[in-house]
Amino acid sequence: MKKQDIIFALGFILVFLPFFLSQAIFDFYIEFNKAHGMITSFVKFAILATIGEVIGLRLRTGNFYQKGFGILPRAIVWGFLGLTIKLAFVIFAKGTPIFLAYLGVEGAIEAMQGPFTMNKLLVAFSISAAMNLIYAPVMMTLHKITDMHIVNNGGTLAGLLKPIQMTNIFVNINWDVQWNFVFKKTIPFFWIPAHTVTFLLPPDFQVLFAALLGIVLGVLLAIASLKSSK
Repeated sequence: MKKQDIIFALGFILVFLPFFLSQAIFDFYIEFNKAHGMITSFVKFAILATIGEVIGLRLRTGNFYQKGFGILPRAIVWGFLGLTIKLAFVIFAKGTPIFLAYLGVEGAIEAMQGPFTMNKLLVAFSISAAMNLIYAPVMMTLHKITDMHIVNNGGTLAGLLKPIQMTNIFVNINWDVQWNFVFKKTIPFFWIPAHTVTFLLPPDFQVLFAALLGIVLGVLLAIASLKSSK
């Protein structure tokens, strides 16, 4: 482990350590999250998912920083993506049990409000599968487009505000990797199981856990980038 890895790990620990050491700070987070869920979603994804991308950069290049990478623009994009993720969580967590009940699954709505049962596991899996099969591919593609837009404009904030050359970027995405790795492998084998666990958690912790999974996303994106370069 290099010096930069130790500094990065210590910085990460120092940021989150107060939440484990201080009950007052933890309680403040819980109450603020209840009152301002969209704001906390923006902040959590802006920080945690960007950390994941920085780790991915480290895996690809050996460094946590690279000129033109655009850490701040990426954080802003992830913040706004975090808002759509929170929106998706609310829609699918509420709508999927209702749809299951419509299909005749008994206790689907009540299962998510009670203790762990096999029925609750089934409903959580269904929520995760619906969200990841309907929403996730759109979000992942949009992220890829904004990622390429940031790189194409030198990783600057001014570049982020330029109009996205949607058609040009869309046709230049490596669809072999996007489809065969990002969609076909990470969604069924990682994201659906991971978000099944997410929906078994109390609501206050679901988006936080999802944002923590954003760190894993950074690693997966790094692997995808390595595949794209081959």
